Amino acid sequence: MILEETPILPRGYKVVTWGCQMNVEDSEQMESILQGLGLPEANSMENAEVVLLNTCSVRKKPEDKAFSMMGVLALAKERNPDMIIGVCGCMAQLRADEIRRRAPHVDFVVGTAQISQISGLIAEARQCKRFAKRLELPERKGAVVTDIPKRFVSERASKLRAFVPIQYGCDKFCTFCIVPTTRGRERSRPTEGILEEIRILASRGTREVTLLGQTVNSYGKNLLQGKVPFARLLWEIAAINGIERIRYMSPYPRDFKDDLVSAHRDCPQVMEHCHLPLQAGDDEMLKMMRRVYTVESFKQIYHSLRAVPGLAITTDVIVGFPGETEEMFQGTMSVMERMRFDSAFMFAYSPRPGTPAAILLQVPMAVKRRRLNELID
Repeated sequence: MILEETPILPRGYKVVTWGCQMNVEDSEQMESILQGLGLPEANSMENAEVVLLNTCSVRKKPEDKAFSMMGVLALAKERNPDMIIGVCGCMAQLRADEIRRRAPHVDFVVGTAQISQISGLIAEARQCKRFAKRLELPERKGAVVTDIPKRFVSERASKLRAFVPIQYGCDKFCTFCIVPTTRGRERSRPTEGILEEIRILASRGTREVTLLGQTVNSYGKNLLQGKVPFARLLWEIAAINGIERIRYMSPYPRDFKDDLVSAHRDCPQVMEHCHLPLQAGDDEMLKMMRRVYTVESFKQIYHSLRAVPGLAITTDVIVGFPGETEEMFQGTMSVMERMRFDSAFMFAYSPRPGTPAAILLQVPMAVKRRRLNELID
């Protein structure tokens, strides 16, 4: 009896992702880099030559999951000492030294703006077996920003729907949010670079693009080419042959202009959906969150969008933020009852170390849970 030999598959990579759509897109960029090094996707994490953990710091739970996964990988690396482990993303940007202390088997840590350094870090890990980190972010100075992460466009796989970042970082500094610290200052990609990437995607069969940015409708304020309104960008993308649907997330209410409402109404490719984060239905609460709009100005945007036939509006709401009184919470309840969003993501506030709100007197957890349950019901 002749036994057939089982083919030996080349050892490849695994990328594990937590967090938002921007993280998902970052992971696609990481996979493009790894494939450019000749690595296929491995059939399991234990058999991989390179493992990248793309982490999130918006809430505590994904951080706990990432540290747990690092523990699993410690055992895998004992069995496979040549395995290279990299930790990437927002948690890497924020907690690199802690990762090094708690997970000494990790080979490198790379921040949100240094994804393009991954191939060099892998080569360094193979040769030197020495921990490395790359965490540089652009400085917060100057009216024009040209320090934009390198994009790996030609390596992107063909797919029907694609994420396309048009903006990185954030300058809003909401008191509950760690993103300005983990992703740096707000900076927009040059328009032609965005359009060229989408043309390439369309030529490969992409029919729907989702434009990504922390405050996506703030796009175009700090470009070398001069100011480019977000609505104009939508129209230019709509003119690309093959693009049938355009989505975006997430806008910031203060920067929502009439021309964007008009694009929803008049541009066939712009989808009939807008995710408009409210966060709270009380002006004092919004001020404490450092959300630079009022309930009334939010209502005006909401009603303008409701005038667009068939448009769905969704939102985010936080309850139990430090300082939230029962009266403030009832204000949020009232706004939610009157506006009748098509869907809402509702959360009990979770303090993030390093944010201004984390050091304030916290609302008791039992009160947060009760308010969240009331809001959901």
